[in-house]
Amino acid sequence: IAVLQIVKESQQQHGLRHGDFQRYRGYCSRRLRRLRKTLNFKMGNRHKFTGKKVTEEILSDNRYLLLILMDAERAWSYAMQLKQEANTEPRKRFHLLSRLRKAVKHAEELERLCESNRVDAKTKLEAQAYMAYLTGMLRFEHQEWKAAMEAFNKCKTIYEKLANAFTEEQAVLYNQRVEEISPNIRYCAYNIGDQSAMNELMQMRLRSGGTEGLLAEKLEALITQTRAKQAATMSEVEWRGRTVPVKIDKVRIFLLGLADNEAAIAQAENEETKERLFESLLSECRDAIQAVREDLKPDQKQREHSLENDSGKVSNIQYLHSYLTYIKLSTAIKRNESMAKSLQKALLQQQRSEEDGKRTPRPQDLIRLYDIILQNLVELRQLPGLEEDKNFQKEIGLKTLVYKAYRCFFIAQSYVLVKKWSEALVLYERVLKYAREVQSGAGAHTNSLKELPDVQDLITQVNAEKYSLQAAAILDTNDSHEPESPSQVKDGKPLSERFETFCLDPSLVSKQVSLVHFPPGFQPIPCKPLFFDLALNHVAFPPLEDKVEQKAKSGLTGYIKGIFGFKS
Repeated sequence: IAVLQIVKESQQQHGLRHGDFQRYRGYCSRRLRRLRKTLNFKMGNRHKFTGKKVTEEILSDNRYLLLILMDAERAWSYAMQLKQEANTEPRKRFHLLSRLRKAVKHAEELERLCESNRVDAKTKLEAQAYMAYLTGMLRFEHQEWKAAMEAFNKCKTIYEKLANAFTEEQAVLYNQRVEEISPNIRYCAYNIGDQSAMNELMQMRLRSGGTEGLLAEKLEALITQTRAKQAATMSEVEWRGRTVPVKIDKVRIFLLGLADNEAAIAQAENEETKERLFESLLSECRDAIQAVREDLKPDQKQREHSLENDSGKVSNIQYLHSYLTYIKLSTAIKRNESMAKSLQKALLQQQRSEEDGKRTPRPQDLIRLYDIILQNLVELRQLPGLEEDKNFQKEIGLKTLVYKAYRCFFIAQSYVLVKKWSEALVLYERVLKYAREVQSGAGAHTNSLKELPDVQDLITQVNAEKYSLQAAAILDTNDSHEPESPSQVKDGKPLSERFETFCLDPSLVSKQVSLVHFPPGFQPIPCKPLFFDLALNHVAFPPLEDKVEQKAKSGLTGYIKGIFGFKS
């Protein structure tokens, strides 16, 4: 059987792609049940357990070996699940070690069965490598570094030989397993006494690129463990002439790894790896700041008292918080500046190779990045404990001018795209003003400006853009005053209203020809005359007294006569 291939395919398809060891353990249990049922190799019935062992005599089917393999995988996956849970519940570590010992026991049984003549040479080697891998994991958890290193080296040697013996497609799995165990070997070597192993772990972290998964997580965990050991010797940190004690372990670990993280970012081969490392550093910094913030809360009254006694000097814990916040904001500025540089390169290459259907970068994207950088610089100015530091405030002021100049430049570029020449020219002048202020005010702060973009290059670029803009504005003005040829006249009038004007209108021979306005528009018409009877007040009507009296005579008598049919 192909031990490693079966294991890897099962792990990838049943939960380990997302680190779900519990799901994989359930899959192993179900597959064991199916195998026992198929092979009629049940352990008794529902009422009574009868233990059975796989022996060489019954090795008529390779599925008997799968039974042992799935037993080992089930125990290993349970151990890895307990390892995740042991971060919050330390007592589960004892159960974790018990499950790993069980996995090693099953692996040893698999190796013993594979020594039979019925098993081919490749399976024997894979079984030995699998047993060595699980043994190395057990020794690693027991912190028996020498035994673990020997087991991992044995596993690595077997897989390397297998990779060389087969085709490239089959060798991929073996090489992946070698890469997985290499960090463990280097970590064991570091614990034995090899100081160069830490540098190799950092290089492995860089080579892992932007990938996520077990290898990246394992490297992060190993590096964190190494820093935790070194953190025991760190007691204080110095920043801007003031020494501050560091008592929080999480902060010590972060500060120890800060230089390594910055070096890794500088050596990153592509933008994707650099972005991942920036995010990792910012995440660690936020965790360290949160740890300091929790210590700040109970120390509120003490800090206020120290402010009164020391004439505005902040406490050590508050100053440490300012230092970590400074690191976080500076890292965010570097990340946004790195993204801005990559966008600038994309803008330069946009005209050379333009792909359809793909969103191309615009100057507005860069404006947003520089807005975020300027906001971070404003927050840096307001850090507690640095308000009176004139050199610090001067450095931040110069950096603000540099980034304002670049933001103005890209705002001007966005105005050029919409042909707003006057606004763009004014903004270019503002860029030159900011750049000259930076050059005049740099002086003793030249070293702090080395990491920033060069303003002299910006001045050269702005001068070139100004001439291009003036030429484009003149050409645009000339184009707007040129008389349009009859063939280019386009208005919304229908044909019935432009008989006197010659125009080559292609729409006249199309299906949507415009001949007249339909429905026709409303037209004014005279209103209906109004009649006012002014003579009615001056008319004298004839008297009607005689008729009124006649009506008065016809009372009850007239009514009775009317009933009986008599007429008056």
